[in-house]
Amino acid sequence: MDEIKLTLPTKIEYISIARLTIASVADGMGFSIGDVEDLKVAVSEACTNVIMHSVTPQESYELIYTIGEKSLTLSVADKGIGFVPEKETTRKLKELELSNGFGLIIIKMLMDKVKIRSEEGIGSTITMVKNLHVNDAL
Repeated sequence: MDEIKLTLPTKIEYISIARLTIASVADGMGFSIGDVEDLKVAVSEACTNVIMHSVTPQESYELIYTIGEKSLTLSVADKGIGFVPEKETTRKLKELELSNGFGLIIIKMLMDKVKIRSEEGIGSTITMVKNLHVNDAL
């Protein structure tokens, strides 16, 4: 398995680097155009969440793309304020806060597997997996 690591500043203008990188890797693996677009949206949402919840603008966060034979795993880790994932998802659904986004909900809809680890005051890591389907690799 190959691994690509990026460290990006918590500034919105660098999300495009994450999107371009994931698109290039996924395309090279043979993912469909639709799946590449899903991956770009998922990484954008994850990066946006990091930026929205970063403690200071001088911080950075890490992206790790792990290339498997039939899957692409993306991890986004920050040292932000952290949260309780279940409470955050429930709160957003109940309040319908479209202005603050539905990042985690969108990510869960687009990816095949999502794992969130977060500790208040320490930071968060979201790990997402997109499987390469047999028909995609033609």
